[in-house]
Amino acid sequence: MLIATNSGPFKLFELEVAGLGLGSFTALHISDIHFAPGQRAKAGFLAELAGLKPDLVVNTGDNLGHAQALNPLLRALEPLLELPGVFVNGSNDYRSPRPKNPLSYFAGPSKVTTDRNDLDTARMMREFEGAGWHKLNNQMAKVEVAGRELSFAGVDDPHENLDDFGKLSQADVAVAHAPYLRVIKGFAALDAKLLFAGHTHGGQICLPGGKALVTNCDLPTENAQGLSNWKFESNEIALHVSGGLGASIYSPVRLFCPPSATLIRFS
Repeated sequence: MLIATNSGPFKLFELEVAGLGLGSFTALHISDIHFAPGQRAKAGFLAELAGLKPDLVVNTGDNLGHAQALNPLLRALEPLLELPGVFVNGSNDYRSPRPKNPLSYFAGPSKVTTDRNDLDTARMMREFEGAGWHKLNNQMAKVEVAGRELSFAGVDDPHENLDDFGKLSQADVAVAHAPYLRVIKGFAALDAKLLFAGHTHGGQICLPGGKALVTNCDLPTENAQGLSNWKFESNEIALHVSGGLGASIYSPVRLFCPPSATLIRFS
């Protein structure tokens, strides 16, 4: 079952998933907030999401969207930070956006840029961890979710080639920012039952019906948002891609693809 409810320009999707063997709990998947000062409607929607009281918040990165966004972001996320959570970083957790031609995305995935880390990423991660969220950048964690301990594995942003599976082992749930095929396959090999990811913005500029034209990675466009199932030889994994809550301040338009978060009920 998939339900969309309106809250201003934002949507909450609700999804029911059974049979993964993860137990019964609710997870709120947020991604690609790209927060900038003055985004009061987005902050209000994040506060509404906290009112859902999910058992777990999964944040798949790209929280920051402006050089001066950290303090406003932390204020906006404060209600959600009171809940159990896990997170990984995306490229825009390291550097602020620059003007670019949005049509360039149709030429293929955006270029990797690692020479301009101008954001206080270390403080953002400290604040998240200080609130009790578990950092999963190329590392693992055991998290109690609704009375059951689950193992989580995550990687730093694959779009920046920061993903490293070297210290990872078998996990129940996996988390990454960009859902590159190598990452999906890598977590399937670790027997993870589910991978959370973001990065695609659901296509951002879509045809009617939400049909994505690009994913900014090698994920097929038909999997740009929502739940899909993957099989690699004997390994299977479910993938949930968030459509994301924002976009770059230099290309803020979303067409047939509203900013969104997803509440998933597992059983």
